[in-house]
Amino acid sequence: MDFTHHDSDTTPRRRARALVVGLGTVAVAATLAACSTTPAQEGPSGTSEVALHPFYEQQLAWGECGPDYAQTDEDKELLPLVPDIECTRLEVPLDYEAPENGRGSIAVLRVPARGESLGPLVFNPGGPGGSGVIGAATAAAGLAESPITDSFDFVGFDPRGVGTTVPTIDCYGDDEAEEGTVPLVAEGTTVSFTEEDTRAIVEKCAERSGGEEILTRVGTRDTARDMDVLRAALGEDELTFFGQSYGTRLGAVYAEMFPQSVRAMLLDGGMDPKEGTFDRRVNAYAGFQAAFDAMAASCAEREDCPLGTDPGVATERFHQIVRPLVENPVSALGTELTFDDAVGAVIAGLYDPAAWPGIIAGIREVSQGRGDTLMRLLYSFGGRTESGQWINQTEANFAINCMDEERLSPVQVAELRTTTYSRAPFMDPGVDTTAGARDTCEHWPAEPTLGTPYAQDVEGLPATLVVSLTDDPTTPLAGALNLADSLGSALLTVEGEGHTIVAQGTNECIDEIASAYLIDLEVPDEGATCTL
Repeated sequence: MDFTHHDSDTTPRRRARALVVGLGTVAVAATLAACSTTPAQEGPSGTSEVALHPFYEQQLAWGECGPDYAQTDEDKELLPLVPDIECTRLEVPLDYEAPENGRGSIAVLRVPARGESLGPLVFNPGGPGGSGVIGAATAAAGLAESPITDSFDFVGFDPRGVGTTVPTIDCYGDDEAEEGTVPLVAEGTTVSFTEEDTRAIVEKCAERSGGEEILTRVGTRDTARDMDVLRAALGEDELTFFGQSYGTRLGAVYAEMFPQSVRAMLLDGGMDPKEGTFDRRVNAYAGFQAAFDAMAASCAEREDCPLGTDPGVATERFHQIVRPLVENPVSALGTELTFDDAVGAVIAGLYDPAAWPGIIAGIREVSQGRGDTLMRLLYSFGGRTESGQWINQTEANFAINCMDEERLSPVQVAELRTTTYSRAPFMDPGVDTTAGARDTCEHWPAEPTLGTPYAQDVEGLPATLVVSLTDDPTTPLAGALNLADSLGSALLTVEGEGHTIVAQGTNECIDEIASAYLIDLEVPDEGATCTL
């Protein structure tokens, strides 16, 4: 799901600073199940095998990862630092129902195995909207001493609409992002939308992205089909997949659509395939309240804690510091930090306990009349570089969720705000936010295509593995349990706080279990647990 930060009035200020704090869902029955490097005889909508052959039989031309695989100047500096990386482009049909009507170009990166390769391990870092190209380069570095990267070519791709894949979702420019003038979502914010606002959002995204048709082709089901084309183009009869956060949704949908084409599937930070949009978003925000409380308890051990030495009143103390920002933002890095910016920055830091000291320092700074530290947290999580460039993760996240998530009425969005603040009171601005609460996907040019629940009663799926931290703030353990139940997966629980863990490569217990599964297809015993 998205978290976009806005002012409380109707003037569109500071609205481009969006945070991706969760995800979406849905279920169109799909029977396409490729068990070789060619597609099944018939796709979900009757697409013929012959029409898809040019895509499934394409030969990938690996080469240097040049500037067209990098979204920012920082990416251009990062990619050459990864040893032996290679990049290529995968052609896919824009519309699988009419593959003759245009093609897309998927950016793909490969980090070769350090040892003898067992084949490709396809990776998705989450989002939705996260770059698999940059994500794979980063994750491979985190697993640099793991048997996983010793045994597999680590492969990442930018999904439809994301990063350097073409076409790319584009709803605003860097200058607008800097000014904070682009509204994208309503939940978790104080912004007020009109129906004209939500229509204008979609029209602008369509205009900048290449037309309404592009907006309708970025759902998870289309990306899962792209992933099957990638499997074939990599020369594999079966897919070995590693997905984190939103990547677990993508993996589960692929498993539903192509169960016979799965070799192994490691799903880290599992999304609940049975949970609808409303409950999933509320539960994620409730998870952030739990993380806020844990952070406050840790802070309370210090006499100089800006939230006080009594964790029981930490939320109240936080309100005293940040609620004045609703009417009076503070200066921050040449712009202004609003209430929504401050809450979004705190949420960004709550993903990882290592960021808690930065949150505390930022809250203290706001109490002193400045917002630089929290704005840096917000910028970092939202994908802004030091030079002022913005990646398109927020825009892609918005578009993908519009194609995945069920739509909510204005009454439901207002209820979502109210329920969110009851379950996550630290986010409550203390003002009425129900007026002007609208689903910004309400004028999207196509209905959602995912369906809830999805990936249920999948037949022919081999053993899979779900991993979950016990105190994950945005994809709670309960959702991972439902994902494991839906897919019949083995489950590894990890005692600790944070969001996703396998790609960090810092825990021997986790790495041993993950490696044994991916390499030898050995699943852990029931009740398997590791501790951070």
